[in-house]
Amino acid sequence: MFDTTTWLMLGEGLIDTLYMTLFSTAMAYLLGLPMGLLLVITEKDSILPLPAFNTALSVIINLMRSIPFLIFLVWVMPITRAIVGTTIGSTATVVPLVLAAAPFIARMVESSIKEVDPGVIEAAQSMGATRAQIVWKVLLPEAMPSLIVGATISVTTILGYSAMAGFVGGGGLGDIAIRFGYYRYDDEIMLITVIILVLVVQILQEIGMRIANTSDRRKN
Repeated sequence: MFDTTTWLMLGEGLIDTLYMTLFSTAMAYLLGLPMGLLLVITEKDSILPLPAFNTALSVIINLMRSIPFLIFLVWVMPITRAIVGTTIGSTATVVPLVLAAAPFIARMVESSIKEVDPGVIEAAQSMGATRAQIVWKVLLPEAMPSLIVGATISVTTILGYSAMAGFVGGGGLGDIAIRFGYYRYDDEIMLITVIILVLVVQILQEIGMRIANTSDRRKN
C-alpha cells in the first residue's frame, strides 16, 4: 500500500509519539504526584491540615485543567521556546504536555489516595508513625494498584494530547496525520495513523492493567 519511505516515516512518527508520551508522563508525575499528595494530606481533617493552602492549590489545579490543550499549547509557546529553543518538534511538545498533564495527574493521584481505608492511617498514627512514614509506608503502598490504573489512564490521555500537537508541528503520528493525511487529502495515511494510535493505546492499556492486577495485594 505504501512505499518504503512512507513506512519509515510512520515508524519514526511512532517512535516520536512513544517518546513524547512516555517521557512526558514520567516528567508530569514528578509534578503531579506531589501535588496530588498535598491535596490529600493538607485537607482539614488529614495528617497535615492546611485549609488555606489546600484551597489555593485546588483552585490553581482546576484553572489549569480547564484550559483546552490546543489553546494551552499555544499559550505556553514562549515558555517552550525559552526551555527548548523551539516550538516545533517532539521535544518541544514535551513541555506543554508536562504542564497540561500535571494537574490532571494530581487529581488522579488525589482520587487514588482517598481510596485508602482511613482505619489503616489511624492504625499507623496509633503506632507513632510520622507524617512522612504514613505517606511513604501507608498511603502510597496501599494506593499503588489504583495509582497504576490512574497512570495507565494518564498515559493514554497524554497520547491523545500528543496527537493534537500535530496541528502546530508537534511531531509524531499526529503531525503525520495532519500534514500528510488531512492537508493532502490522503485518506490512507490518515487511516493507518489512526490504526497505529489505537493499537498503541490498547497495548499500553493492557500493560498497565496487568501491572495493576499484579501489584494488588488483595488479589495475591
